[in-house]
Amino acid sequence: MDMNQRYAQRLKRYITALRNEKPDRIPIRPFVAEFTAKYAGYACQEVTHDYTKAFDAACKCAADFDWDATVPNMVYVWTGLTEAIGLKYYGVPGIHVPPDTGFQYREPSEENAFMRADEYDALIDDPTSFLFNVWLPRVSADVQAPGEPNSYRNNLSFLKGGMAMLSYFTAFGPQIARLRDECGTVSAIAGIFKAPFDIIADKLRGYIGLTLDLIHQPKKVLAACEALMPHLLHMALSGADPDRNVPIGFWMHRGCTPFISRDHFHTLYWPTLKPIIEEIWARGHQVLFYAEGNWNDHLESFAELPDKSIVFHIDRSDPFLAHRVLGHKFCLSGGVPNYLLSYGTPDEVRAYCKTLIDGVARDGGYVMDASAIVQNDARVENVRAMTDFTREYGNYDGAAYRIEGNLAEPTPRRSPAWIDRSRIAPGVCIPWDDKRRELPDLTGDEQLVRKIWEDLDALGNLYIWHCLLSF
Repeated sequence: MDMNQRYAQRLKRYITALRNEKPDRIPIRPFVAEFTAKYAGYACQEVTHDYTKAFDAACKCAADFDWDATVPNMVYVWTGLTEAIGLKYYGVPGIHVPPDTGFQYREPSEENAFMRADEYDALIDDPTSFLFNVWLPRVSADVQAPGEPNSYRNNLSFLKGGMAMLSYFTAFGPQIARLRDECGTVSAIAGIFKAPFDIIADKLRGYIGLTLDLIHQPKKVLAACEALMPHLLHMALSGADPDRNVPIGFWMHRGCTPFISRDHFHTLYWPTLKPIIEEIWARGHQVLFYAEGNWNDHLESFAELPDKSIVFHIDRSDPFLAHRVLGHKFCLSGGVPNYLLSYGTPDEVRAYCKTLIDGVARDGGYVMDASAIVQNDARVENVRAMTDFTREYGNYDGAAYRIEGNLAEPTPRRSPAWIDRSRIAPGVCIPWDDKRRELPDLTGDEQLVRKIWEDLDALGNLYIWHCLLSF
């Protein structure tokens, strides 16, 4: 079988499982990060600071392990870019932490939170402007806030940061093609999404600050989540797979027990998340719920979503409970404990995989993966045991691919009102109407001028929001 045929077979296998159907066998799709460095003979610093080495390592693992799908680079935070911008919240391997340690997120104290408790109204009024004028100067060692004296390093942070982001994102297209052409491996996800609540908890107020706000000003938290909704929808769709094959990656952080109460989940987290997922599905895209932590308390809520609209990834959740509650509607993935890959034996890994396959995968709608992103503490022989056992044991004898008619297609409908409630539209920094008032009477094609202005303005918007979401 040539590489094109292998890729086509794997893509069909992967899509069939994602649509909660039964392919010829269970797809194998490990989300491997620093493990790729270990396997390819690199230090964590090398793949974190030089993304070309991370790309090479991902391809080597994909080819050697013969996986169906993987992420082109799961060591996603390129620290060359974060250092160019001057971001302060990363511990960079070889600079702030040892070179054989994965990059670390350094959350500030409540007193030094990147958004103050009395700044919700500014965020709600114009999230993009707030991020650029208030948040970015606080998270960057080089960016100056408006009104402060300008500096050479301030100017360079935008020049170098913008060029670095353009260079990095542009490199993903050839990397995805390389996975396809050299390894026959599918790029597992496309795009990025986070819940509005998680954005506030992760990058704005911080966890401690948010917990205080949940007590003292929950209505402001809700209003801020609502204000973020249209912008996060826009960002999710901007990077989604144009062929609508692979899902948008949704990284779930602080909406589960014990981070917040069930009441806060139902009054703040879910009401501002569920409508976005429904809208993404209406536009023809699945979302991969990468459910880090234990989400057992909220599986019934996820079951409210339309059939096939999500893929639920199992980390600390009970895989058998998830199968009972969600398996009739959605594909499941993951569930092999990371501690087992790091400290168990190959026999123990095989035994766990057998239990998992027998319990959640026998009717299809399952993708093999570890519980969480695989780092450099995992043992190579254990990752190989998970891979080889699934390939041998996870076959569906006589099963036929059944994806015809099940691919996500856009649903013609009127967009919900919440999408249009922003004062400044998602994807926009400076509206064309504002720019037009600055220009003289145009002698040529105004629509051409407008198109180019809006296209480039949108790139500026992407830069700001990717600083928040991706880095």
